[in-house]
Amino acid sequence: MDRQPILIGERLEMRPLREDDWDALFAIASDAELWALHPMHDRWQEPVFRAFFADALAQGGALVGIERETGAVVSSSRFQGYLPANGGEVEIGWTFLARNRWGSGLNTEMKRLMLAHALGFVERVVFRVGDTNLRSRRAVEKIGGRLTDEVEVIEHEGRQLVHVIYEIRRADFASGPLSQG
Repeated sequence: MDRQPILIGERLEMRPLREDDWDALFAIASDAELWALHPMHDRWQEPVFRAFFADALAQGGALVGIERETGAVVSSSRFQGYLPANGGEVEIGWTFLARNRWGSGLNTEMKRLMLAHALGFVERVVFRVGDTNLRSRRAVEKIGGRLTDEVEVIEHEGRQLVHVIYEIRRADFASGPLSQG
């Protein structure tokens, strides 16, 4: 599976993250309100976001969302944890969208593009969402994510962060509203 494709939708183009995307993405990410419900709520701070950005470059799979009408960088998301065995699985996540684009449908389009790409290669896409991040949980449910019984607990700076796991399977996506665009 190509984890850094170019994906073109009606209003959004996704392309691989580059080092020169730093300024545009940090301008978005420095809005503390973006991270208010997120388990990593301090990601708006430059040193924290710099580590996040460096990790995205190092891991591969990170994409930048560009609004086609304006040419503006408005979002980022990643394909992480690609597991090709047993039908295959990949995570879509690490997503953020400029707050002035919330409610615009761009997040839905971004996820539709990424799901359509991923589910051409894998049977299952997972989303790991902080259990108290109700905004992100609703967004995943809105695109057809089904809450599983899986939970992941990670240790971060002396705190335990609980993530719930949602999934979208190939057959469900193919018959669902997002598959049509």
